[in-house]
Amino acid sequence: MALSDIRRVLISDSLAPACAHILRSQGGIEVTEEPGLSPQDLLSQIQDYDGLIVRSATKVTSDVLTAGTRLKVVARAGTGVDNVDVDAATQNGIIVMNTPTGNSISAAELTCGLILSLSRQIPQAASSMKQGKWDRKKYMGSELHGKTLGILGLGRIGKEVATRMQSFQMKTIGYDPIIPPEVTAEFGVQQFSLEEIWGQCDYITVHTPLLPSTTGLVNDATFSKCKRGVQVINCARGGIIDEAALLRALESGQCGGAGLDVFTEEPPRDRALVDHPLVISLPHLGASTHEAQNRCGEEVALQIVDLVKDRALLGAVNAPALTKAFSPETKPWIRLGEALGRLFHYLLPEVRGEIQVTTTGGALKNSGSFLCSAVAIGLLQNSDKKVNLVNACIFAKDVGIQVTSYHSLDSSETALEVSGGGLCLTGGLSGGAPCLSQIGASDFKSPVSLNGTLLLWRDEANLLKLIGALAAAGSRLQTLHVSEGYTVAEISAPLSDLSALGSCLQITLPA
Repeated sequence: MALSDIRRVLISDSLAPACAHILRSQGGIEVTEEPGLSPQDLLSQIQDYDGLIVRSATKVTSDVLTAGTRLKVVARAGTGVDNVDVDAATQNGIIVMNTPTGNSISAAELTCGLILSLSRQIPQAASSMKQGKWDRKKYMGSELHGKTLGILGLGRIGKEVATRMQSFQMKTIGYDPIIPPEVTAEFGVQQFSLEEIWGQCDYITVHTPLLPSTTGLVNDATFSKCKRGVQVINCARGGIIDEAALLRALESGQCGGAGLDVFTEEPPRDRALVDHPLVISLPHLGASTHEAQNRCGEEVALQIVDLVKDRALLGAVNAPALTKAFSPETKPWIRLGEALGRLFHYLLPEVRGEIQVTTTGGALKNSGSFLCSAVAIGLLQNSDKKVNLVNACIFAKDVGIQVTSYHSLDSSETALEVSGGGLCLTGGLSGGAPCLSQIGASDFKSPVSLNGTLLLWRDEANLLKLIGALAAAGSRLQTLHVSEGYTVAEISAPLSDLSALGSCLQITLPA
């Protein structure tokens, strides 16, 4: 079934009611809401659903993704997807999507609140008051005015933090390996290398995903390069700041305080940081506002509805190349790519090595990535795996086929060419339907429809034998196309016996 064929969705974490309402009313989707499912119950039920929506509580493991034989999409109502085995989802052809903007404001505001709280020790002073004390001297704070804030990760949340803290006249500097310095300069953040940042900062806040490259980003070595008394904030993901290193820095005075909304283990069993007097710790509240929950629930539901309606694919974490593939304009080209891949497989079943997908015409200028996936689906038609646009190129590579793309400016005609192993197929659309126009140097005078059942000869067909075989099988000849070196017949029903037709290939393509 198509990736957009989503009829039943399970919501396994608590979400705003708007999420289920939008799925039902706008997408016609059957929704089951069962927050708090045990891992065992999720495993036993997931096989009945095409989609799964989670927050951070549900762990979407490889076992869950394998058991979900109908799953097309796992949607995270929030930014991080570290509770989803993204690699396993990709292998199983399942789209993983998130809502990258839904909780940005809430997470940024919480970060700013922790910076303010650290500067004036607000939670500690409030707790002291509740104990009947009046510790004015103990809770001497410091102004933010003129201090330097280092922001590691300058995406949506990092940007929102920067613009807010600039209103306190803080100097905002940062690091991001992807966003260009000229972009961050527009919202007042000067970028430096990591080595240059540590020694400048009075406060450091992290806003990166949890990746192998960011795990332990703030550690013993980096603390040693910081100003003595630097204060750190983590409202992103537990593990970006090395918790053991942070504790050592707090005990030595190298770190003057920490605001932690996230932990490596949640809830943390080791309470050394939670109980430390210089640490403000929160139970992962970054997205815990009514506004963020409503926004994330609505956003994830609308993304799934857009997918179901073939309008768009938004927020795809493991299939960004497919964001251009979900529209009425691109759908026929995807069908063409798959059909050409299938035909290529029939003609060269043992092909290996590089297969090049070449596009021409302005309409296909940025289509190479998803058309590679479409062609790979056709090449892998006999695979026993669940092959679709998400994972086709990965599986192709596993069997020794590298599908690459190239856009040629040599022709203004909109066309798609698949070549490799000495074979070249060229096709296009005729009346919106996929068709074949050329095999190698052999041109067909009229387009060959690429759906239903085709008979193909590498030379001229014996028409008398063909008519006889069709009559015997109760099939009809619908069209006949002859080029120099190839003959293709479109017939109404497959033939069970091709022995009378010589060296003839019978090819079945999706209608």
